[in-house]
Amino acid sequence: MIIIADSGSTKTDWCLCDEGTILTAIQTQGINPYHQSEEVIEQVIREELLPHLSQAISSGKSTLKRVIFYGAGCANETACNRVKEAIGKIVQLNDITIHSDLLGAARALCGHEEGIACVLGTGSNSCLYNGKEIVANIPPLGYILGDEGSSAVLGRRLVGDCLKNQLPDAIREEFLTEYGLTQEVILEKVYRQPLANRFLASLTPFLSKHREVPEVHRLLVESFVDFFVRNVKQYRRPWLPIHFVGSIADAFSSELKEAAESLGMELGNILKSPIEGLVGYHSNT
Repeated sequence: MIIIADSGSTKTDWCLCDEGTILTAIQTQGINPYHQSEEVIEQVIREELLPHLSQAISSGKSTLKRVIFYGAGCANETACNRVKEAIGKIVQLNDITIHSDLLGAARALCGHEEGIACVLGTGSNSCLYNGKEIVANIPPLGYILGDEGSSAVLGRRLVGDCLKNQLPDAIREEFLTEYGLTQEVILEKVYRQPLANRFLASLTPFLSKHREVPEVHRLLVESFVDFFVRNVKQYRRPWLPIHFVGSIADAFSSELKEAAESLGMELGNILKSPIEGLVGYHSNT
């Protein structure tokens, strides 16, 4: 048996698998070594994963042999070692490998084939993948400098268009009323309170509800065009399919497709979560 995990800052999906079959799926809070110490990560695993894991393993016919963890914040050796040490204290295995969440997305989306893999969630990211590893990555730069097409940037564009009267009056008033917002409240949440990206990202359900409004539709398509132009085009592989994973890619797949087609690009797979794709990838390795 092996454990495959995909982790973001909000949640972690863990799958206990045997020969490509998922025996049990467990969800814990997110693990991010950029924000959490080894002790905190170990506590999450011990309290939220281990009870379910012990029960599943004890009822199985084979032993646990390997852990493969893909996670946000696992971008360098120090961060990866922090997660590896924490997991190792719980499962006590030598075969524990830690990778970035972007590599996880690429393997889930492309398998063993070359392709362009993209993430559209609270943030955004992309890479050129050769079937084994990432060979090029345009830096996402966060929601202030980059993260085009992400929920945080879509929310930023929404409040900007609202306050600068770029939306119909009825839509503008509905938005402010539904979320209990005023210009003063928005500026406070964005410029003075922590985690402004999460606040902005929380506004995207309004865009989904009103996606047929021309001004909202334009906002969505233009944002995805920005993502393609400022990220994907730089890989200079127009013949490769462009794959996506993430809640925003899943929720706005039609607008994403429209943006791609306007630039002569071809979409490939779109997954809400990479975990099943990762199980498939590792069943063939």
